[in-house]
Amino acid sequence: MDALNGRNLALLVLCLCACYALAAEGDGAKEIPPTKFAQNIAAPTMTFLYCYSCGYRKAFEDYVNILGEKYPQIQVHGANYDPPGLNYYLSKLIFALKICIIVSVVSSVSPFTFLGLNTPGWWGHLQTNKIYACMMIFFLGNMLEGQLISSGAFEISLNDVPVWSKLQTGRFPSPEVLFQIIDNQLQFTEKIQENPDFVK
Repeated sequence: MDALNGRNLALLVLCLCACYALAAEGDGAKEIPPTKFAQNIAAPTMTFLYCYSCGYRKAFEDYVNILGEKYPQIQVHGANYDPPGLNYYLSKLIFALKICIIVSVVSSVSPFTFLGLNTPGWWGHLQTNKIYACMMIFFLGNMLEGQLISSGAFEISLNDVPVWSKLQTGRFPSPEVLFQIIDNQLQFTEKIQENPDFVK
């Protein structure tokens, strides 16, 4: 009876760890604070949705600096581009499984026992080499997650109107092209003006 209670407690701890890890990753990876160049709410807004796992955060920051020099009135926001379809949810599932397996290996709790199955020999090998097993599970899980959520996206919209898509063009816009897009989109408004001191 005590062994059964201990197993139930271990299973509860595993579930809580997985839920906490999913919640923590969802909050930390997706929310990227916006960069504001002006406090005027009616100012034009440019939104960048980019592939965070592809390393495009640096490109986003470069565009923020360039736009801030030429168009100080524009508010620039950036966020992670969530992959379409089931890839996003599969990556979350793999993350949860990775955490559960690592916790099981470290705590020497066999999930097969809870399922009423015989413990396979490879699980015993994981138990005898815990550090190596945890490292391999961690890196393999990260690799699978990265493949699922790596979209290659760098999507730009101005006032909620899409103006550039790396998924369609296959490349980043040059600063000159982006300036031309902004000028064309906002040529009929007086809310935005170029910085007269901007050096082209």
